[in-house]
Amino acid sequence: MSETTIIGLSTRTAVVMTFFTAAFTAVMAFTYQATQHEIEASANEEKMKLIGEVLPGDTYDNTLLDDFVQLGPTRELGLDRGGKVYRARKAGAPAALLLEATAPDGYSGNIELIIAIKSDGSVSGVRVVAHRETPGLGDYIDPKKDKDKKSPWISQFTGLAPATLPLDQWKVKKDGGQIVSHTGATISARAVTNAVARAARYATTNHDRLFAAASGAPL
Repeated sequence: MSETTIIGLSTRTAVVMTFFTAAFTAVMAFTYQATQHEIEASANEEKMKLIGEVLPGDTYDNTLLDDFVQLGPTRELGLDRGGKVYRARKAGAPAALLLEATAPDGYSGNIELIIAIKSDGSVSGVRVVAHRETPGLGDYIDPKKDKDKKSPWISQFTGLAPATLPLDQWKVKKDGGQIVSHTGATISARAVTNAVARAARYATTNHDRLFAAASGAPL
């Protein structure tokens, strides 16, 4: 086979590979654009389901997912990489703050939370978003894993307010507070309880500043 023939074959191969690469890229781009809206809509639907577990829909009337503040690293909430605070409003007035938070001291690592704090400082609800606590022992912090379906452990925080219980009492009973934990699995409960107390303090201290910030703006 002559050198000219070899060069010709190599050139054709390169052209064919370039064509298929371009075609594949175009197909992937089209698929992404065609499904992006559906993916985002599905993700937002899941977010709203979770939010609905900690904040009743009749307590606000704004488009919640569009009304948020972007936080940088925030030690008070355990957010090393930052996070979001969503703002619920009713007839334009502040109703509640939904804070992303992390309890860094779980038995098996970080416990990710979403915490809704009303404008009066009381807790509307708390949910564990992600954790790696020991199955059957410390995972009762997640109501989906809690065997007590009528009164899951995490429901103790609902209605808790600094006005009726000082924040320094927002601790598990073993630490001198009022939150009941399961025997032999205090570490997980302590981590969540302390994170909720910190979030309540942060929300109360920064309430006006968080609601005054422009939507989507970094804080």
